[in-house]
Amino acid sequence: MNTKEITEDIRTAKSAQRSLEATSFETRNEMLLAISDALLESIPYIMEANAQDLEKARKEDLAKPLLKRLRFDEKKIVSVANSLVEVAKLPDPIRKVIQRRTLDDHLLLEKVTVPIGVIGMIFESRPDALVQIISLALKSGNAIILKGGREAKETLSALIEVIRKALSAFPAGSKWIVHLTSRSDVQLILGLDSDIDLLIPRGSNQFVRYIMNNSRIPVLGHADGLCSLYVDEQVDMDLALNVAVDSKCQYPAVCNAVETILVHEKVAERFIPRFKDLTSRYPVIIHGDERTCGIIEAEKATQDDWDTEYLDYEVAMKVVDSMEEAMEHIALHGSGHTDCIVTSNIEKANTFLMKVDSADVFHNCSTRFADGFRFGLGAEVGISTQKIHARGPVGLEGLVTGKWLMRGNGQTVAEFEDGKAYNHKELSVEGKAMTEATTW
Repeated sequence: MNTKEITEDIRTAKSAQRSLEATSFETRNEMLLAISDALLESIPYIMEANAQDLEKARKEDLAKPLLKRLRFDEKKIVSVANSLVEVAKLPDPIRKVIQRRTLDDHLLLEKVTVPIGVIGMIFESRPDALVQIISLALKSGNAIILKGGREAKETLSALIEVIRKALSAFPAGSKWIVHLTSRSDVQLILGLDSDIDLLIPRGSNQFVRYIMNNSRIPVLGHADGLCSLYVDEQVDMDLALNVAVDSKCQYPAVCNAVETILVHEKVAERFIPRFKDLTSRYPVIIHGDERTCGIIEAEKATQDDWDTEYLDYEVAMKVVDSMEEAMEHIALHGSGHTDCIVTSNIEKANTFLMKVDSADVFHNCSTRFADGFRFGLGAEVGISTQKIHARGPVGLEGLVTGKWLMRGNGQTVAEFEDGKAYNHKELSVEGKAMTEATTW
């Protein structure tokens, strides 16, 4: 498509978004379930397209983490199909009353949730990301502009074809979805600040930072996933090892895998050799500080290792003298994504949970739990390390904004300027949907 055609499609999506927003909660859920069924029925077709992408990626020597994210086998397709069912089970995120009060008798003010509007998502490799964002955009009534990486072109095109066909039976259709395939389309998207309300990039550090630095459109996401795990002196050693191994090795090519392990010096000689033994089958490369290298044979860590997101079977390891030193290290080198303490001391755990300034802070569990589906959000569009609008795994609540509605009975500001007092009576919002038009 040329620039004019793409711009017209995006503006058509903007118009179609209003139709999608107007659909009932039940209809949007039916649309989600229709997509889920269509994906399951199309597994061979989708896998065939993915095989073409994988073959091309191997010939081009695609990096291991990207290659792993690109693979979209039957298990992953079933998983994303199931995630659509979970999203359908979630409450309606729009037209929900979040504040409600009267300013005067027969003067009602409500703040309700509404879709953001048009969301642009630019991502690398992961076909499941396309399905997740479409499901959340549909449920929250948003239009979505999708630009995936060229390495997943065949898989993404197949998915879009299946999804459009599934939605063709519904009045809202699929015009609220725009799928772009050319690398040059990214520059076009970045400049459409009058048509696109929010950008969500998912990919490498360099890729996300480029998006953030080259558009006036608000960007939601994170550039780094540099997660740390601190093993305290007061610890159940088997628990600590289980959590550490899962955090690093369960799936290392993702942003919530641990990249740095900080070990209290009083348990270092017990923890570090056992961790090395347990991870040798992967095998994990350990970049250790001087004290770590004094306990096991490891690569000598450089200053850069403390700031590296490996996304592979590699980890930086440092021996520390206290929890305070561990927290200082995280504050200096962490990315604000997900950090964890392993300790049997509840007071220490609470201090760590409150003082570590990250989107997700855990105690005695794997950092790999930092995920929208695992959090019960149904799916996620990404993980945000920002502090404004949405933080952590971003699900439906991150794709809506607020709108103030007021219903009156002829009141004027002049009355109140002349001395009449506002009553500002707070009303319950529990179970409230947007109030229908009222005749007082």
